[in-house]
Amino acid sequence: MAEPLNPLDRVRAIALDLPEAEERISHGQPTFFVAGKMFAQFRHDHHGVGRTIVAVKTADAEEALMLIEAAPDDHSRVAYFGAAWVGLALGGEDPDWAHVGDRIARSWELAAPRRLLEAGGR
Repeated sequence: MAEPLNPLDRVRAIALDLPEAEERISHGQPTFFVAGKMFAQFRHDHHGVGRTIVAVKTADAEEALMLIEAAPDDHSRVAYFGAAWVGLALGGEDPDWAHVGDRIARSWELAAPRRLLEAGGR
């Protein structure tokens, strides 16, 4: 039986399954881009905060705040990113991987060029 994927490998699998997604290291962190625009960044104990998250873009600051207020154990502000970014907690017993996948895909949609979205997107 295959060994379960660790959080980075799961995030990587979700992100790189999206059209034209690529991974590069940015500020020492695995970061995912489409057409040169960042749509997700994996952070493990970044700056000693003791959390493992994936940072994703939301439509705006209001949506990010709504997610954080609705589930503060699962969502957080992301240091050094704008107000429209949210951190999805990946630590703990069992993260909601369906939610994580949906948020990564939504972030990709917000960053992807129109030609990819018009071609059917994800």
